[in-house]
Amino acid sequence: MAKSVVQEFTKGLWAEIPPFRLVLGLCPTLAVTKSVENGFGMGVATTFVLVCSNILISLLRSVVPKRVRIACYIVVIATFVTVVELLMQAFAYPLFLQLGIFIPLIVVNCILLGRAEAFASKNGVVASLADGLGIGIGFTLSLTALSLFREVLGKGSLTLPFGIASFTDIFGASYQPFSFLVEAPGAFVCLGLMLCIMNMLGKK
Repeated sequence: MAKSVVQEFTKGLWAEIPPFRLVLGLCPTLAVTKSVENGFGMGVATTFVLVCSNILISLLRSVVPKRVRIACYIVVIATFVTVVELLMQAFAYPLFLQLGIFIPLIVVNCILLGRAEAFASKNGVVASLADGLGIGIGFTLSLTALSLFREVLGKGSLTLPFGIASFTDIFGASYQPFSFLVEAPGAFVCLGLMLCIMNMLGKK
């Protein structure tokens, strides 16, 4: 039975939230979530590419030959990654510098190719838009939540996206930051804890 547009959108916010339910997109999830600003920025950039590529692939699904469809999807995704990279250079240059190589690596994020192959190539534009937007927002929320946990406990500070505000010594001057959380091993531990919490909540 076909899902409604609302169901296609909301599934990405909980039932199919990429890092915690589908266990996809783990490279950026682990690498850029040292701060809320980086996590949120990567999520927004990925959402932009996901929504645009889903729409275009859905529009072209009847004219793309099946034998070369994966190559075509990668070209479409790479095109929008280039667009978002140029936009970030123009309008969010400090964030562009912080995210570095992980912006062009959005091309190989398995979430994007997965949604193109599993959904956009088989569904209409509106449903593909809802799917891309829901999955993208879910991915952004996941990265932001993980970043919040790591930055607050690991640094004792908080920097909101796009320089809105920053807070230092959240727990007071005597707090000793748990710096392990902002290192690479800490990222795996935090992700494991988040997966554990999601599974516990999902069983209720």
